[in-house]
Parts: sequence; C-alpha cells; structure tokens
Amino acid sequence: MPGSTFKRCHCRDQATGRQLGQSCPKLRRPDGRWSTEHGAWGYQRELPKARDGHRRPHRRLGFDNATAAQDALDHVNDLLALAEDPDQAVLIGDVINEATTRRMPPPSVEEMRTRLRTGTPAAAPPTLAEYLPRWLAGRRNLAEGTRRSYAAHLRIHLIPNLGPVRVDRLRLAHLNDMVDAIEDRNTLIRTARTSRDPKRQAAVKGMRAVGPATLHRIRATVRKALNDAIRTQLITANPASHLELPSSRRPKPVVWTAERVARWQATGVVPSAVMVWTPAQTGQFLDTAADHRLYALFHLIAHRGLRRGEACGLHWTDLDLDNGHLTVTWQIVQYGWATELKAPKTEGSERVVALDEGTIASLRAHRTRQKAERLAAGTGWTDTGLVFTKQDGTALHPATVTDLLHNLTGAAGLPLVRLHDLRHGAATIALAAGTDMKVVQDMLGHSSITLTSDTYTSVLPEIARAAAENTASLIPRTSRAS
Repeated sequence: MPGSTFKRCHCRDQATGRQLGQSCPKLRRPDGRWSTEHGAWGYQRELPKARDGHRRPHRRLGFDNATAAQDALDHVNDLLALAEDPDQAVLIGDVINEATTRRMPPPSVEEMRTRLRTGTPAAAPPTLAEYLPRWLAGRRNLAEGTRRSYAAHLRIHLIPNLGPVRVDRLRLAHLNDMVDAIEDRNTLIRTARTSRDPKRQAAVKGMRAVGPATLHRIRATVRKALNDAIRTQLITANPASHLELPSSRRPKPVVWTAERVARWQATGVVPSAVMVWTPAQTGQFLDTAADHRLYALFHLIAHRGLRRGEACGLHWTDLDLDNGHLTVTWQIVQYGWATELKAPKTEGSERVVALDEGTIASLRAHRTRQKAERLAAGTGWTDTGLVFTKQDGTALHPATVTDLLHNLTGAAGLPLVRLHDLRHGAATIALAAGTDMKVVQDMLGHSSITLTSDTYTSVLPEIARAAAENTASLIPRTSRAS
C-alpha cells in the first residue's frame, strides 16, 4: 500500500534556526531504538490529484507511536480503495483533505461507502462542542472583554446544552430547549439562595441567574458563530436568527426622592437597578468627600459624566485647564481583576469634554496635592502621567475607586448608588439645567442621541414639572377655573 510513516520533532538548529525535523538526534536512544519521550509519529501519502490536476501531498502528525500512525495510514488507503473510478478517487481525496483541515478524523469505511452510494461524499460537519471552541480561537481581532464574554457563554450555556448536536443539524427546537434549561437553572439558583439549608446555598455559590439582557447576548454569540459557519459554507441557514426571547429593556435611571429613600430605609428594597441622586444629594456627597485625596475624581465624574475607566485612565496631557477642557483618549479596562490601559472602544467615546470653573479649580488643587505626594515619595514615585493615582504614582484599580465611593456614601448617610450612576446623575442634572440633548450626548460619548433621550428624559421631577408648566403657559385663558 502506498505511503509511509515517519517520526519528527520541532527542535531547531541553534545556528540556523531551522527545524531539525526527522534528523533530530534526540529522536533515537543511544542504542538506536526510537525514543518514547521525544517527537511524534506521523504518516504521509500522495492523494489522487485534484480536479485541476494539481498534486495533493497529504500528511498527518501527532500520533503516539508507529503503530497508531500506520493504522491511520492504512485507514486512508482503505478509503481510497473504495473508489471505482477516477472521479470517486478525487471525491474521497476531497473528504480526506477536508477532514484534515478541520482537524477531524476521516470518516469510517462504512460511512464513506454510504456517502459514495448516496452521492454526498463530504466530510461530516463537526458538533457544536467541536466547532464553537475552534470558531472562538479563530476570532483574532476580538476585544479582550468580548472574547471573555463569548468564552463564558460557550463554557456555561452553549456547549453544555448544545455540544452533542452536529452544527448542520442544529434546529430552533434545540435553541428553545437551551433557553428552557437556562430558566430551570435560574429557578434552581433563586430557590437555593432563599433556602434555609446551608448546603443548598453553598451549591449555588458564585452562580448568577441569567437575566433578559444576558440571554440576548448569549443568542448574539451563537448567532454570530453560526453566521460564520454559513460564510465558510459549513451550513446554509441560521436557526438562531429565529429564536424569540423576552424583551430586554435597558433600565432607566430612577431618582432617589425622599419617599423612595424612606421606603429603602424601612425595607432595604432598592427601587431600580439604576438609581440617581438628586442635585442636593450629590452636593451632600461631594461635601463629605471634599477632604479626600481623590475628591477631584468624584467631582469630575459627578459634574462631567466620565466613565469610571475614563477617569482612571485620564492623563495630565489630556487636560487643558487654561482653556477649560479635557480629551478622553484612554481608559483603564478591568478583565476579572486584571486591568489594561487602552483606547476607548468607539470613536464616539473619544471626545472633548468642556470643564466648568469649579471642576477646573478642583483639578488644579489635585495637581498641587499630587506634586506634594511626588516629593514625599522621592525615588519610590512611579511616573505614569496619570491624573488620578495611588500615593506612589501607580495607576488606580477601578474596583478600588468603587469601594471608596461606597465608603464615602455611607459616611454621608446617603442611599447607595454605583460609580456609574454618578455619570447618570451628571446627565440628568445637565438636562435639568436646560442643557440641549445633543450637548449632553456629546458630553457622555453616546453613539446616538436616541440612547441619550431614551435613558434620561424626565428622570428628575424638576424636568417633568418645568415641561408641564411651560406647556400650560402656552394655552391662553380669559378666566381661571376655581
């Protein structure tokens, strides 16, 4: 039978840098026998020429021993022996080549015989468990946060629920079953958390229920993976495009009115996932934080709406205090606990933000404080060029800033908000002051004015009340009703 087996490794010649391949001296023991600890076995064989007449050298590596490599070569020869004419030989060669490209074993002899008989001599498509990890590994230009999100969806939901299904046999029913399984998991988590049994509570420790927004992102992940499978002609239709999910609405900010604060104090229930302080509450917080070394950071976010990562990544070279503006060009992004300084995700996030006199004054005072800290640190100072740093000049961890916000909020006796909610507060206060919606959009770096208006319209009671009074004043009356 044609073809041969061989053994090789990936060692390189120190002088030339070239791979030694089959000539590496470590492949054999001193007595001439093959080493069992170095190199890998493979086989090589010439496949039938392609339809265009080109030769098709075929080889596979990675076998543990010579017997396994020879068995794989024998299997390829058995497949080619099924050909009854040159056309069938070419088709079998296509199947073997395709299986090698997809890093899959060739089909069995019986499966190949069936494929030849039915006229469908193509390599069997992979299962979702085989395809999805390879798909993600092939996405080389993904942002790190997106890659982590995709990987979590694959690991927690897609592969456990869809893994055994072949990609070409995936149907809408499979996806609906996955959604049902996710809802069952949610029920398990919620029930265990409210249980008085410590063992049940411990069983779901670290597990999070999947909300509507995350469910939509899981669908987006599998839809993208299947669209790429269509592009590579692995499948012809995408069942994820027809998967219907419950509506996922972006939570709108809700203001901490006196009534809501009182109910929160009595019950501990927070009215919404996104809560915003009133202007008076924001002022109370800033008064409490006024003597802290990072006061200017909170002042900046509360007044001009920077994101947490944008404030932590702000450089002195991005500030023009004389002309009263800053440029957002960097952000510190958190991946798990690791962080990275990188450019903003979108062009809209790279923006110029105007500064008011109070914010300029707080930043000047902060610069003076930082110069004093630099002198005190001496040679222990790390010059990162960042505006907001630790006392040795190194970058702040975003999570540390969040913890500090919570501590200062408690000291001020205020209801809790997230650091991102200070940004929401800056937007709502700007609108209450009569700032044009387009100006607020540019200040926040939103991609569209629709996002700004949908999120912030009529959040503060002052805005709705002023709109009502302005509307009523346009209606002429000759007498007033009692």
